[in-house]
Amino acid sequence: MTHSTWHKRLGAHDRALFHFAATRRWPAAETVLPRLSRAANHGALWFAAATAMGATRSPRARRAALRGVASLALASLTVNTVAKRSVRRARPLLDAVPLVRQLKRRPITTSFPSGHAASAAAFVTGVALESRAWGAALAPVGFSVAASRVYTGVHYPGDVVAGAALGVGAALAVRGLVPTRTQLPPPGRPHADAPALPAGQDLVVVANRASGTALAKAALVRAALPLAEVVECDPDDLRATLEKAADRGRALGVCGGDGTVNLAASVAARLGVPLAVFPGGTLNHFALDLGIEEVQDTCRALASGDAVRVDLGRFRPGPDGADAGYFLNTFSLGVYPELVRVRERWSPRIGSWAAGILGSYEVLRGERPLRADPGGSRPALWLLFAGNCVYQRLGPAPARRYDLADGLLDVRAVRGGRLPGLRLLAAALAGPLHRSPVHTSRRMARLRIPGLAAGTSLAYDGEVAAAPRELTLDKLPEALTAYRPQVLRP
Repeated sequence: MTHSTWHKRLGAHDRALFHFAATRRWPAAETVLPRLSRAANHGALWFAAATAMGATRSPRARRAALRGVASLALASLTVNTVAKRSVRRARPLLDAVPLVRQLKRRPITTSFPSGHAASAAAFVTGVALESRAWGAALAPVGFSVAASRVYTGVHYPGDVVAGAALGVGAALAVRGLVPTRTQLPPPGRPHADAPALPAGQDLVVVANRASGTALAKAALVRAALPLAEVVECDPDDLRATLEKAADRGRALGVCGGDGTVNLAASVAARLGVPLAVFPGGTLNHFALDLGIEEVQDTCRALASGDAVRVDLGRFRPGPDGADAGYFLNTFSLGVYPELVRVRERWSPRIGSWAAGILGSYEVLRGERPLRADPGGSRPALWLLFAGNCVYQRLGPAPARRYDLADGLLDVRAVRGGRLPGLRLLAAALAGPLHRSPVHTSRRMARLRIPGLAAGTSLAYDGEVAAAPRELTLDKLPEALTAYRPQVLRP
């Protein structure tokens, strides 16, 4: 059978299915499907769903929403720039479609494939790849949007099937570029023994009142761990409260952002008690690298006694005259401390995410060279970054650590010059950062940084301090024991 014959037969079956759908009565669909079809115009329905998911403050829901939107964008781009121009199929005739079903504004583009079906399938599949619960909740809506295009007479069933297949492919392509959490290796190593504390027995948790959602998360901790003692305190009393809590319990719990967790980690490491982290900040980098997204994740680890040993990064001399300072995530010199200052100044007024975007804009458009001499040649730098353990790519930029006890500093430098921030951003969008001519990276156990200019600032885990004229960075290998839940794979 020739290709032309197959094409004709498929077209005939497609038209027959369309006629069957047009002449069949669908109870309760007349008031629902046309409105749902209009609501999905230009992806409005899915952007609203993504906004609602983001408002839940759940990291998994936010990641699922971002993945869904990215998948939708790729599917829409493919449909409108390639697919519809490749197959110029006319829209169905509306003779058999009841007037009450028809849309007031009939699309003027070609029929194959269905852009609405592609967007629906891409968004729902992208969400489901990150969160099966949200995907299951949205699947009936996505199916209804796709079906509404046949019901209202603007697409043949084959258009919808092709569009849905293209949408699923777009979501899988996005996953190929940015893996889902379930595709990543289990976070942290090596395994460490820690006391099992069911229901939070012998656990004292300190919550920083000034950290993000710490107070709301502290209420969840009280409900989930009825035997735990939960203490709330102000930032000025944080160190003293953490030290008292570590003395009273078999483990120290902390609820707050990265800066709060940093201080708790230094106390726990010094006193030799395991640390239980309950994410209560805006970004929660360390908690996420431990595999902790919600309060229940930490509760599972406490109940089973699952933990890992973690390196502590150290810089000497420390802030405010201390012998040393510590970092769980990152240490930086150059423009990043300025970004933190802008973010902290504006976050009470416009929110943390908006303040972060404003700070990034201020940083990216400036030059602000950093005068340092780590290599003996006094280069002009825009940014000097040191990560506690090696950061791996999650997409184009380094964003995730798979090993929290590798004994290494992940040192990265961005050279100064004309608009280095914008050049670095362009390189990140174009591909891996290591290909950028302004970006260099090394992995080492120790770094000496002499010749810092007066007035230079440093940042460590989101905290900002004045830098001394000379700094030494190194590691305290496996200095901290932290509870980490066993990774549950689907």
